[in-house]
Amino acid sequence: MVRTNINQETPSRRIVEQHGCFSLLEYSRDISVSKATAEIEYFAAEMNVRKRQVIANLENNGVIVQAGAMQWMAGKVEAATNIKSAGDFAKKLIGSKVTGESAVKPRYAGQGTLVLEPTYKHILFEDVASWGFGGMVIEDKLFYACEDTVEMKIVARSNLSSAALGGEGLFNNCLCGKGIAVLESPVPRDELILMELTEQDDVVKIDGNMAIAWSNSLKFTVERTTKTLIGSAASGEGFVNVYRGIGKILMAPVGV
Repeated sequence: MVRTNINQETPSRRIVEQHGCFSLLEYSRDISVSKATAEIEYFAAEMNVRKRQVIANLENNGVIVQAGAMQWMAGKVEAATNIKSAGDFAKKLIGSKVTGESAVKPRYAGQGTLVLEPTYKHILFEDVASWGFGGMVIEDKLFYACEDTVEMKIVARSNLSSAALGGEGLFNNCLCGKGIAVLESPVPRDELILMELTEQDDVVKIDGNMAIAWSNSLKFTVERTTKTLIGSAASGEGFVNVYRGIGKILMAPVGV
């Protein structure tokens, strides 16, 4: 049996969050520094710029991670790909071209510990089922890992205008099913704004691509802020991203 102290708290690191089989290890301060870099690292830690690592504790279950994200694993853990067939590979390859995500994502399963590469980005754990039957659509480059019970697919915009005018891509990744997804966010959860649309005629309008995730059940369009082009030009706002229906939106305070 392989034993490790990765889950044990020390003066410089601790487990700050746990969801499903995932744990988040955060380094409160970086002590692997020299005299020349000590001051920079000290103030970085004060501003919450810290190394974070995702740990998957596997007990006869599996996880899918972003390609190249694995740092080390221990125990009876086997690696495979998330490719089911030649047709599935072709579909994932096409999806990778339109979203910028890697086509092949490794799957790790068994009994043991899997530790991902350190990141200075902020880690979000999301219960995919809580985003509704259609799942959650995420911005490109946010996916980091998920339990293998989560299904990943590509969804297209309902019309070309939402991509051309809304500052968004024509295609996005969608996570659906049940399980925990791990996302790399440009901002911490404390700064994210959560909006819940509870009625079918609810509407949210956002000026810019600040939404990092939204329910796939929402209808996304791009519209003018006023009824006429002249009015939009006069108001200085132009076009806004519009989300309608029942679901959730996770929005950053600045454009992503």
